[in-house]
Amino acid sequence: MPEGPEVDTDKLRETIDEEIEKEESASGHLLRTIALTTAVLAALAAIASLEAGATVNEALALKTEATQLQAKASDQWAYYQAKGIKATVIDATRNSLAALDKTLPDELAKNQERYVKEQRDSKEEAEKLEKERDLKNEESEHLMHRHHYFAQSVALLQVSIALGAVAALTRRRPVWIGSTLLGLAGAAIFGWAFLLH
Repeated sequence: MPEGPEVDTDKLRETIDEEIEKEESASGHLLRTIALTTAVLAALAAIASLEAGATVNEALALKTEATQLQAKASDQWAYYQAKGIKATVIDATRNSLAALDKTLPDELAKNQERYVKEQRDSKEEAEKLEKERDLKNEESEHLMHRHHYFAQSVALLQVSIALGAVAALTRRRPVWIGSTLLGLAGAAIFGWAFLLH
């Protein structure tokens, strides 16, 4: 039986091996690029996460201080009212005594003056405490605003890292490009939050 045409399999095998080697070389380069990009994004995500935690903790501490200042201001306003009532009682006593053609004892007159002064001092202290409270609240709100940017940055960076893993598993350059673009968006938001300082 005559043999069929002979196919040079050695040449075919060499060509296939060369193509596999080219593919592995390109794939290896892509995997190294994906790994490097993902590592940089992971480091940035870690920093953004730390900043997010630090800003929210500081904001909560400031809110706590503002609440304490509000309590102290409320105490001052209660003291203000108490001194006002005492001064009013003495004033009513003065009017009753005047109706009887009697004068207010000196001790009560001095007490009334003292109550009016203490009331004025209490008002000043309460207003000072409220001003401090407002400043703490404003600073806390600013930090919460920054925290939201840091948190958004972390979310985008985490999604980009996950896409980087998918890109490495599938060896798909478009997925890696999407991962990189999301990572750049996360980095941009992180930078913006940092500049809000």
